[in-house]
Amino acid sequence: MSGPGGEVLGGRDRRLVRLTAAIVLGAWDELAALRREAPPGEPDRAWREAVLQTHLFAGFPRLVEAYEVLERAGGLGEPEADEGEEGALGLPARRDRGAELFDAIYRDQAAGVRERLAAYHPDYGDWIADHAYGRVLSRPGLAPRRRELCAVVALAVTGQDRQLASHARGAVRLGGSAAELAAVIEAVVDLAPEEPLERARAVLARFAR
Repeated sequence: MSGPGGEVLGGRDRRLVRLTAAIVLGAWDELAALRREAPPGEPDRAWREAVLQTHLFAGFPRLVEAYEVLERAGGLGEPEADEGEEGALGLPARRDRGAELFDAIYRDQAAGVRERLAAYHPDYGDWIADHAYGRVLSRPGLAPRRRELCAVVALAVTGQDRQLASHARGAVRLGGSAAELAAVIEAVVDLAPEEPLERARAVLARFAR
């Protein structure tokens, strides 16, 4: 679990991005090691939120397996009292909350991105708005900046360069720095193939400004 990137990121953020990378890559031994070696006070709500959102990048089957691995390694701790209240939040409130985050990430490109998503399929734009942003990425419990750091590492290690560019810009807009995003990549060099990471470095050099 050693590797560069910790000095810029800090221990908590480094663990969250490695947690994300391990899940999306199916690096189950690393995931179990992260859980067994978690410091006092972790896993906590930030861990639970980071794990939960990985289905957006790797799918539900991989998330199910991740939960099994984590459970065998010690679990993710007891949810806080209000963690289950998200299900009671109505669609209009979720949509408004998600739209606010979407606009913060995409800014003047937000309307165009929405149109492009809707053009792929009549329901797809609503899925992104209502589920990805309204139900998942705008949840409390993990700061938007940290969610974007996790999104960046997930997209980097899986070679999704177009989406990586968008979320690199989003991470900076939400308070991240170019140095921090570069450190995200270096924090997972022992987990991912070099080729997508090299491409990710080039994307970040261009868009994480």
